[in-house]
Amino acid sequence: MARHNPAELLTGAVVLAVAVGFMVFAVASTGKTFGQSGYSLHATFDHVDGLSPGGDVRIAGVKVGSISAISLDPKTYLANVVFSVQSGIELTDDSSATVSSDGLLGGKYLALATGGDEKILKPGGEITITQGSVNLEGLISKYIFPSVGDKGSAGATGAKPGAAAGQGSAPAQSSGSLAPLK
Repeated sequence: MARHNPAELLTGAVVLAVAVGFMVFAVASTGKTFGQSGYSLHATFDHVDGLSPGGDVRIAGVKVGSISAISLDPKTYLANVVFSVQSGIELTDDSSATVSSDGLLGGKYLALATGGDEKILKPGGEITITQGSVNLEGLISKYIFPSVGDKGSAGATGAKPGAAAGQGSAPAQSSGSLAPLK
């Protein structure tokens, strides 16, 4: 049997300790909890852009659960989100669920708001009051590139359609009707 240098044994022990530390950090940073009990609920949304399984479920900004699955209902073409909520947190029948954002460029999470009803949702129950995610890119593009058919909108620069930047355009005719395009 070969003798090992004590420095080599110490170095090996330090490397193993650091590896275990990284593993503990990785598991802790995912937010996964082992052995924690909870119950499952589901909700239906028209849009769940940015939401993903494993994402947070929050009440008043505090994480109370996680998203288990997201699927598409083939009959209604709506997104069905299944999520878990910690035991001890009772949601009423008129609670609502909203796909919210962590900020302008942040991730999405499921925000729950409790209602005032006295009837408590049972495990496997459905939250019926929902609001899907807002398409931020679509909202911004409506203001930057308004559609040509909108009355009163002259585009982002205020120029008339077809006029080159920096060039004047002919005054509009006052006949009140538009000539057909040729």
